Amino acid sequence: MLGIMLGRSSIGSITLMAALCVTIESATIDGARAFDDAAYPDWKGAWFGTGGRYDTSKPAGLGQQAPLTPEFQKILEASIADQENGGQGENPGYRCASHGMPRVMIANVPIGFVIMPETTYVMLERLSQVRRIYTDGRAWPAQLKPSSLGYSIGKWIDEDGDGKYDVLEVETRNFMGPRSFDNAGTPLHADNQTVIKERIYRDKQNSDIIHDEMTTIDNALTRPWTVLKTYRRTGNPHFVQNICTVGNNHVTIGPESYFLSADGHLMPTKKNQAPPDLRYFNQTQR
Repeated sequence: MLGIMLGRSSIGSITLMAALCVTIESATIDGARAFDDAAYPDWKGAWFGTGGRYDTSKPAGLGQQAPLTPEFQKILEASIADQENGGQGENPGYRCASHGMPRVMIANVPIGFVIMPETTYVMLERLSQVRRIYTDGRAWPAQLKPSSLGYSIGKWIDEDGDGKYDVLEVETRNFMGPRSFDNAGTPLHADNQTVIKERIYRDKQNSDIIHDEMTTIDNALTRPWTVLKTYRRTGNPHFVQNICTVGNNHVTIGPESYFLSADGHLMPTKKNQAPPDLRYFNQTQR
C-alpha cells in the first residue's frame, strides 16, 4: 500500500477473532458429536506470502502480463502512468479500503487459518478482515449482500485416500468494488461478476509451506488467469495490529488525491496539480 501506516504490536486482534470464531462455531455442533480435528491438516501459525506480487513468478506492473482485454489493458497503462506522475492510479488501497479478493491473498502481512468442521476462517491482518469459507455443503444463497471479500463455499478433499484431508477447494463469488489485482492497479471489471477458484494445500516436502492455486474468471480478462501463491510459516508467530487510518496521510477530495504534510497542510502529489475546489468556503477577498 502506498499510504503511510502505523501498526501497534499486539497479537490481540487476530487471537481474539480466532477465539470468537471457535466459540461461535462450537456452539453449532451437537455436544454428542466431537470435532475430529485429526482428519484436518494442521495449518496453525502465521503465514507470509512469498514474492510480494500477484503472480510471484513475474515482475510487477506490466511485467505481470495479465491477460487483460484491450480496454482494460489501457486502464492498467493509464494507472501506471498516473502513479509515475505522483498519483495513485487504479489502486484503491491508499484510501484504507479493503484490497478485496483476490488481492488480499498476496499476504504481504501475515494470514492465519482456523479450521472448523463447518467453516474455515482465513484471518487477514490488514484491517482485521476475515474470510469465511463454508464447508458444510450449503448451496449458493439466492440473495446476498456483496462484499469486497465475496462469499466463499469450499470442500475438503482426501486426495491420497489416507483418511485425512489434504486439499481445500474453494469458489468465491458475490463481490463489490473497487478492487484491483495489485498496487499497479491491474483492474477487475466494474460489474463485479468475478469468480475465483482456489486449491489450497500444504507442500508435500515442507510442512512450513502452503500453496494456493488461484484461478480468477473476470470480464476484464480474455481468459481465466491462474497463478500459484506460496505461503511460508514463520517460526515465531507474531501478528501486528494493522489500523490503516492511523498515520495515513493521503487525502482524497473529489477525484483528486493530495498529501498531508508534517505541518498539517495539503500538498500536491502531482506536478501542476490544481488545489481543491473551495466553492463552499468563505474565501478572503484581496
